[in-house]
Amino acid sequence: MIVGFTGTRKGMTDSQKLALRIFFSDHDVEEGHHGDCIGSDEEFHEICQEYGVGVVLHPPDDDRLRAFCEGALRVEPPRPFLVRNRIITDVCGILLAAPKETDEPMPARGQGTWSTVRYARRSGATFRIVWPEGALWAR
Repeated sequence: MIVGFTGTRKGMTDSQKLALRIFFSDHDVEEGHHGDCIGSDEEFHEICQEYGVGVVLHPPDDDRLRAFCEGALRVEPPRPFLVRNRIITDVCGILLAAPKETDEPMPARGQGTWSTVRYARRSGATFRIVWPEGALWAR
């Protein structure tokens, strides 16, 4: 299974990290894809490494928020945030989203995690939301 990931630059809660570890334990994850930003992407990268899962980075074209995670299988060309988030969604078998909010907010600029979830929903992609308390919401 190829797993895509999107999450807040604020980082995940301990409950979200635990939920991802449980997901990795329960599924045959072959590859992880993320956007190589500070916060949740870095934490997802570490979890992939804990489970021996190879990672593909989809970095942003703006280095200000980039994490420069090491040890990736490959690094895709830098692209604008929303473009690379759609690519991650399109190439994965399931998208895991770890937002900071406890409810889905109204659409607004600057909501990369939620815009990615909305794109996944519109495109019919399989996704799960890992809420801050660790519960997974299935599409």
